[in-house]
Amino acid sequence: MEMTSVSLKRGCLVVEDNDSVTPQEETKKQKVSEGCLTSSQDGIENDGLHHSESEPGAPEAESAVKDGKNSSTRVQEEEVEEEEEDGLSEAGEEEEPESFADMMKHGLTELDVGITKFVSSHQGFSGILKERYSDFVVHEIGKDGRISHLDDLSVPVDEEDPPEDALTVLTAENKQQLEELQLFKNKETSVAIEVIEDTKEKRTIIHQAIKSLFPGLETKTEDREGRKYIVAYHAAGKKALANPRKHSWPKSRGSYCHFVLYKENKDTMDAINVLSKYLRVKPNIFSYMGTKDKRAITVQEIAVLKISAQRLAHLNKCLMNFKLGNFSYQKNPLKLGELQGNHFTVVLRNITGTDEQVQQAMLSLKETGFVNYYGMQRFGTTAVPTYQVGRAILQNSWTEVMDLILKPRSGAEKGYLVKCREEWAKNKDPASALKKLPVKRCVEGQLLRGLSQYGMKNIVSAFGIIPRNNRLMYIHSYQSYVWNNMVSRRIEEYGLRPVPGDLVLKGATATYIEDEDVNNYSIHDVVMPLPGFDVIYPKHKIREAYREMLAADNLDIDNMRHTIRDYSLSGAYRKIVIRPQSVSWEVVAYDDPKIPLFNTDVDNLEGKPPPVFASEGKYRALKMDFSLPPSTYATMAIREVLKMDTSIKNQTQLNTSWLR
Repeated sequence: MEMTSVSLKRGCLVVEDNDSVTPQEETKKQKVSEGCLTSSQDGIENDGLHHSESEPGAPEAESAVKDGKNSSTRVQEEEVEEEEEDGLSEAGEEEEPESFADMMKHGLTELDVGITKFVSSHQGFSGILKERYSDFVVHEIGKDGRISHLDDLSVPVDEEDPPEDALTVLTAENKQQLEELQLFKNKETSVAIEVIEDTKEKRTIIHQAIKSLFPGLETKTEDREGRKYIVAYHAAGKKALANPRKHSWPKSRGSYCHFVLYKENKDTMDAINVLSKYLRVKPNIFSYMGTKDKRAITVQEIAVLKISAQRLAHLNKCLMNFKLGNFSYQKNPLKLGELQGNHFTVVLRNITGTDEQVQQAMLSLKETGFVNYYGMQRFGTTAVPTYQVGRAILQNSWTEVMDLILKPRSGAEKGYLVKCREEWAKNKDPASALKKLPVKRCVEGQLLRGLSQYGMKNIVSAFGIIPRNNRLMYIHSYQSYVWNNMVSRRIEEYGLRPVPGDLVLKGATATYIEDEDVNNYSIHDVVMPLPGFDVIYPKHKIREAYREMLAADNLDIDNMRHTIRDYSLSGAYRKIVIRPQSVSWEVVAYDDPKIPLFNTDVDNLEGKPPPVFASEGKYRALKMDFSLPPSTYATMAIREVLKMDTSIKNQTQLNTSWLR
């Protein structure tokens, strides 16, 4: 039984959104990001919580049900989703595990992270979010305002490209030997490949294949005892390897191949790691504007340095759940945060609302919007929320940081992590706890490795082994926790109208609303600060509420600089209410919970007819389309429609009872 409704990744940290998050936009420099105006990343919402186990800073996309943060720029300061490992729990576990629903009883609810207010007065209804990952589709909106679609698989005609046969003529063993030669990984100075079924054409194709797939190698034909061999060798010693692709790239062609990536059930960094593996290149030659959620179908633009469209298109023959197309050659890579946002197509299944209730809810979303809270995935899925770790970092309580990350906890986790935590609690020996982890790239594994290296008395250095974005994720989670709570207090105190002392942005600068200016603004103009040393606070009761909340956590709002520069918070501004664009919806009836309720780009490419719905069915679903700016959570938009807790804890209970 697939418990999905929320995408749950059971690994170390859980932070996922399906909004469109753009990994980080440099914390300070970009304090304003359309929706969020926060300062470092926007997110792409992933609806359920996506746990990242070790990905270096994947941006969050918050426009989805983030849940969905539409992130394109990391507005908030850099949030990370660690990369999720495909690890399964270790074989041979004897104890009967708790059901997923039981484990999630320990998870967070919206109330726990300050999400309490709605902007509309319509009556809510229930529905299941992300019951299938194909119910959540994210299309990136580029800097030119165009929505990315995969609708062309053709390869640009280029006389410089080798024939198609060149991509298949070499065996896996040939490729491994040639790669080792290219990278100087063995003592051999050349690799000889025998030409079977010798013809001049066959030899030519092998020559072309080696030169195109392994830049920096030269080839020659040799006769050995009556047999023909193609011999590959280095053109100019190790210097030739400094930038191997430059040896074979046509000067008339743009250095970057841009393409549209369609992916299913993979987050962006995982997808790039897969592409890198098949192309035998480093992941850092890829660039993108924002990372997209795992538990979704997503469509986004990617750029790669000096890899031909022909080679990329060939991957369509060997990769599952990916499609690459819409190829073009450009002079420049893509930059994080350049997107305008994300367009979401979301299906909420098994809804209980009447047609009139749905109409009221969707009109309110279209005309008024939703409270721009940080979605649940920003805070983790286990009994130790990420904001608690962030608070301990800001307090300089490093023993607590270590304990919070490593101690046993209730909630959904992989079996090997549970065993690792038990070992840690028992012996406090990082080396023995590390041995329990088959996957060492998760945050827990990295911290244990740091403690083994630096010792238990130097936790700061040990923690520093964790990639920077992953470390900053914790303190950004704390900022988000404060922001959510303060916005709820602001709405409780003053309602959904601007009041004197509120903040609005003029350009990137925050200014106060004065008495005489109140009528010039709406609630959609009002911003609230994420706490930091470079922001101002409202001039009304909420200023003191910020001070009190931080003081209760032993933090000084007037001194947000940390002794360790990385953990100094400059702060940022974020709009408190967001109004989605391009909102449309329909209610459809269906009988089979497993059938798709709309066509994807790949369905359309394959000529699949769109689904036909009966006038009546066993179930009803709400299909909704809307666009969000970077750094807003789609799940928070859906929450406003349903008037329902979007936490993985609540959605799991709902989904479980329905499936029964």
